[in-house]
Amino acid sequence: MSHYNTILSQLLVHVPRHHFEKLAESYECQRYVKSLSSWSQFTTLLYAQASSKDSLRDIQNALAAQEPKLYHLGLPNRICRSTLSDANAKRPWVLYQSIFYKLLERCQAVAPRHKFPFKSPLITLDSTLIDLCLGLFPWAKFSKIRGGLKLHYQFDHAGQIPTFLTVTEKRGCRVSHDLSVAQRHLVPQPDSIYCFDRGYYSFPWFRRIHQAGAFFVTRPRKGLRYVITGQHKQTENTAVLADRPIQLTGVHPSKAFPGSLRLVRYYDAKTARTFEFLTNHFALSALTIAEIYKARWQIEAFFKWIKQNLKIKSFLGTSRNAVLTQIWVAMCYYLLLSYIKFQSKYRFSLFYLHRIIKATLLERFSLIDLLSLTERRLPHIRDGDPQLSWAF
Repeated sequence: MSHYNTILSQLLVHVPRHHFEKLAESYECQRYVKSLSSWSQFTTLLYAQASSKDSLRDIQNALAAQEPKLYHLGLPNRICRSTLSDANAKRPWVLYQSIFYKLLERCQAVAPRHKFPFKSPLITLDSTLIDLCLGLFPWAKFSKIRGGLKLHYQFDHAGQIPTFLTVTEKRGCRVSHDLSVAQRHLVPQPDSIYCFDRGYYSFPWFRRIHQAGAFFVTRPRKGLRYVITGQHKQTENTAVLADRPIQLTGVHPSKAFPGSLRLVRYYDAKTARTFEFLTNHFALSALTIAEIYKARWQIEAFFKWIKQNLKIKSFLGTSRNAVLTQIWVAMCYYLLLSYIKFQSKYRFSLFYLHRIIKATLLERFSLIDLLSLTERRLPHIRDGDPQLSWAF
C-alpha cells in the first residue's frame, strides 16, 4: 500500500485548520455536536463538490464504500445522511464564508498578475442567477412565480479569482439590484480599475469611485448628454474611431459627476460592431480601454465554469442555511484548486486539474506527482502500477 495520504487529505492541508477551529468556536458551531464536527462537515461537503455528488444518499454510500480511507480525513467511520442534513440546515453558513476569505488571502499572495501592461489591479463586477424551484425553496422568491438566487461577484483578473461574493434573493428588495449591492458592500480601492456593464450605470457611483482615487470602464447608455471639451486624440490604430474628453450636461448628471470623462468609440472587426466606452482614466491608450472592457468575458467564463463543474445549481438541502453553506464550500473548493495551480505553476487549465483530482480523490498518491499525470497514465493509479513514479 502506498505511504501517501489520499488526494483529498492533501488538499485539506492547505485549509488553515487552526483558523477553522477558532472560527467554528466563535460562531458556536460545535454546540450540541455529538458525532459530526464542523471540520467533518466541511470535509464531507468538499468531497461532494470535488466528486460531483448529487444527493446525501450518494455521499453516504460513496464514503461507506471507502471506509478504510476515512481515517486520514478525520471523519467518523460512518456519515449518516440525516446527520449531515441537520448540520447543513443548522450550522451557521458564515463559518464557510469566513474560511473562503482566509483561503483568498493565501491565493492572492501567490496569484499571477493580469496580462495588461499597467500595474493597477483590474476588477470586474457582475452577477449571475441561480434558478430554484419556488415550491421547494419558498424563501428564495425572485418574482411572483419564480424562485432564484443572485450571486454578486467581484472578480480579480490577477489569477482570475473571486475576491468578494454576496448572495441576494427577492427581486422586489432593493439590495438585489446589482448597483445597490455594489454601493452597499464594495469600497473602491485607490488606483484600481473597475470594469462593469450598464447594470452598474450611475453617476453618483462613478463619482464615488473617482473620489476614492480609483478608475472605472463601462459603456454609456443611449441618450447620454455631453459636450466635447477637448480635441480628438490621434492614434495609429484604425479600430479607434474617436477618443474625446467630455463634460456631462443636464441638471442631474452634471451635479452627480461634475468632473471630466472620456468617451472612446471603438470598431470591433470580428463582430463588425461599433462600441462606446466611458471612463475616468485619461492615461491609458484608447485601445487599452477597449481591451479592458473586452476582458469582461473572463467573468462570464468563470460563471460558466462554476455552474458546469461545481454543485451550485442542485442542492443537498432546501433551507437557506443549507444552500448558502453549499455555495460557500463550492467557492472554497475553487480557491483551493486555484491555490494549487498557482503554487505548482500547473501548466494545464483549472478544468483539467479538477478532472484529475475528481478521478483520484480518495486514492493514496502524491498530489505533486498527480500534477504531472497525463490522461494515458491516469488509469494506472487504480491498477496499483509499481512503476508509475518512473513516468515522471
